Amino acid sequence: MPPEKNNAQTTRALIDKRARENGGEAFLILPDGGGVYTYGEWQESLRALSGFFCRAPRGEVVAAMAANGAVSAQTLLGAPYHGRVAFVINLAAGDSQIAYKLRHSNCKLAVADGDNIERLQKIVKDESLQVKVVAATNGAIPAQKTSGDSDNEDDGDANKASLLIYTSGTTGKPKGVVHTHKSALAGGANTVIAHNLTAGDRALCVLPLFHINGQCVTVFAPLVSGGSFVLPPKFSARHFWRWAAENDCTWFSAVPTIISHLLHQPPPEKTPPLLRFGRSASSALPPETHRQFEQKFGLKIIETMGLTETAAQILSNPMPPAQGKFGSPGVAIGNEVAILNEQGEECARNVEGEIAIRGSNVMREYLRDKDATAAAFAKNNWLLSGDLGRMDDDGFVFVTGRRKELIIKGGENIAPREIDDALHLAANVVEAAAFARPCEVYGQRVEAAVVLSESGAHSEEELIALCAREVGEFKAPERIHFLDELPKGPSGKVQRLKLAAQLIT
Repeated sequence: MPPEKNNAQTTRALIDKRARENGGEAFLILPDGGGVYTYGEWQESLRALSGFFCRAPRGEVVAAMAANGAVSAQTLLGAPYHGRVAFVINLAAGDSQIAYKLRHSNCKLAVADGDNIERLQKIVKDESLQVKVVAATNGAIPAQKTSGDSDNEDDGDANKASLLIYTSGTTGKPKGVVHTHKSALAGGANTVIAHNLTAGDRALCVLPLFHINGQCVTVFAPLVSGGSFVLPPKFSARHFWRWAAENDCTWFSAVPTIISHLLHQPPPEKTPPLLRFGRSASSALPPETHRQFEQKFGLKIIETMGLTETAAQILSNPMPPAQGKFGSPGVAIGNEVAILNEQGEECARNVEGEIAIRGSNVMREYLRDKDATAAAFAKNNWLLSGDLGRMDDDGFVFVTGRRKELIIKGGENIAPREIDDALHLAANVVEAAAFARPCEVYGQRVEAAVVLSESGAHSEEELIALCAREVGEFKAPERIHFLDELPKGPSGKVQRLKLAAQLIT
């Protein structure tokens, strides 16, 4: 059954449409006894929050500082439902960074749950922010319905802002990515198209709802298709397979780190029978990890690629029985993707350049930053990703690295991913990241950091020799650092520049 065509233009229109047509069907499942919201119940829960959301003027930001659950989901969908802009805060961010984002976004209203209530109140007080903090009760935003503005009719303007997501800010202040109703729903629709999702599909959402993947892939895609999603508080390798089995999940979306952690855990007695595929996004999935996961669990992993600025997905490998390609995040689906040279012209096939995107899923702007917005776009309205890659004769894109992360040794460009993939050939390497260190002889030299599944499972000499065999001695790292974890941004990508600064003394 092909995906249903969606004609609703705004978040509110789509939720109301689902409540009319699928009102008795499950939409949000909170596992382990947390409860189930049908589409009809979900619509009513959002309508009951009109008094809360109307404390902020129309078009302004409403924030949530909450773990995955009803509170974060109510904010994510309730703010745009009532004509406000949703901002789900990254709980792993530092207090000063959270304060910066609240100030930059001009946020005046926020909800928090559990221990986050006291933390957010302290941030607001210490930073002299004019933010009204509302405490969640019984795992949800307190109902407060009102007549007037907030029982509002939908004005139908799909170009108004609906979501605000901040980038990681590894090279400066975080930038606020503004998505409209149109671009956010387009991100969900692109996922539906790529994976042939229907109303019968159910996602397991293990990524946080401050993550664009969690938002547009595992919340908006089910909303677009009429399907449903399961929302545990956070990822747990221990409970992952049980959640999928007990809740009849048919697919999940994860990042390579999660896939690698699952790979190095004991397998379930039986892969959940209804689970038909997993989806990898946010950063490159090492081909060896990809192959081993599919062999171990008998479950297809579809590698994709997306950006915060594009409401997640831009590329995806095809669904079976069509053949994908290991090492590639796929072909453009639902938008246009091109490889551009430094002059902004499209490169020939198999020639490296910068990956660029054009389509209805592209962000409107960086909040209050006209210069950064202008710099993000090339001529002909192409959004520049900052990722280097090439496109083969079949239209598959291969990512070769980040423009700012290239290692230039003796004048030769070395893509860190080459070394990452070589290190992942070692059986007990869970994560790996190569980076540049300044060198008086070559300008830069190669080093790498790894996380092992078991301490001492591989020696530094063993891993350097492995890389020398795979990529050659010139590209092989001169030193391997063994760490408990690698620094990552909100999207799950390893922050190589931060890693290098951390290790270079």
